[in-house]
Amino acid sequence: MDGDRGRWRQCLLGGAVFAVCMAGTTLPTPLYGLYQEKFGFSELQVTVVYAVYAFGVMGVLLLAGNASDVVGRRPVLLTGLGLAALSAGCFLCATGLGWLYAGRMLSGLSAGLFTGAATAYVIELAPKHGSSRATFVATAANMGGLGCGPLLAGVLSQYAPWPLYLPFVVHLALVACSAAVLLRLPETVRERQSLAAVRPQRPALPASVRQVFVPAATASFVGFALFGVFTSVSPAFLVESLGVHNRAVSGLVVALAFFASTAGQLAVGRIGVARSLPLGCAALLAGLLLLAAALYWDALALVVLSALVGGGGQGLTFRGALSAVAGASPAGQRAAVISMLFVVAYAGISVPVIGVGVLTGPLGLEGAGLVFLACMTALVSTAAVYLLRHPVREEE
Repeated sequence: MDGDRGRWRQCLLGGAVFAVCMAGTTLPTPLYGLYQEKFGFSELQVTVVYAVYAFGVMGVLLLAGNASDVVGRRPVLLTGLGLAALSAGCFLCATGLGWLYAGRMLSGLSAGLFTGAATAYVIELAPKHGSSRATFVATAANMGGLGCGPLLAGVLSQYAPWPLYLPFVVHLALVACSAAVLLRLPETVRERQSLAAVRPQRPALPASVRQVFVPAATASFVGFALFGVFTSVSPAFLVESLGVHNRAVSGLVVALAFFASTAGQLAVGRIGVARSLPLGCAALLAGLLLLAAALYWDALALVVLSALVGGGGQGLTFRGALSAVAGASPAGQRAAVISMLFVVAYAGISVPVIGVGVLTGPLGLEGAGLVFLACMTALVSTAAVYLLRHPVREEE
């Protein structure tokens, strides 16, 4: 029993390190308005700065997604923390838009290293009989950390001095503490090789998994796209259309979507994978419609409801998709198929968000948002109908 307690303590500490890294990736969210005032760039440039992060994540997943399997979990995670520190340093030194691009790219590289390595590490640190609970610790650390970033930055930038600097100083301190914790945790990869053994991973999609993958990946794409819009342009909408200038409120609205995702992922264990995918699509559809209503009627309450409902739907669909795709994949190709799912999901964060930025010029922020929502509604409705007609059989 004492041994199990020690393993669970290590698992939770690993989850805390995971959360700290992911918090850094969303830390700038409530600050983009201040950067716009300081550097004078457009809403399109805000969305591109945001999307650069996703390109960094996808690049690492494709080129070095298996690095921690080869060289060990701790070296990869320490590298990720180092990149997170460099990202914070770029924002602290920012004198123009280029610094923000560099900071977001470094943040994406950091998150790309952490996404797979930290998830595996947290699960491996737990007792063998606790893999299900450990999986939830990992997913909660991931989404909870993403939610804490805008909340922390919003509160500090609104109520403390140096709004463009203090959030990153605090994050640097948390990164330093995380590195100290990580150095005290054990390595879980027993047979390690040199860095030269790391090879790029080609995403693969065997014929046996396509029937499950296409609707699951479509739902994941929409869920991540909804998150992308919330974290890149919702603060501007709150200011321009709703007159909400309190950055703590903006950060809280974004954080609620990520916290709701954590709750949605937890619910998959009770609902089951077969039900979670169509139910998640329905919740995503409701979240999209609520956000459209919020844009049309300029209602803050509907924005909050959209964050809660859409975030819960994202959690249901993504954990359900991950479980269904992993279950349908041949053992020898499972990692490559899961990498493909993550690439599609992170494409959802980047491509539609840039599209919103492009349309903001001719249509305005609200018009661009409504076009985005119409496209995402069509996608998620198609996925939902397909999943109802061809339900997933795999059990979690």
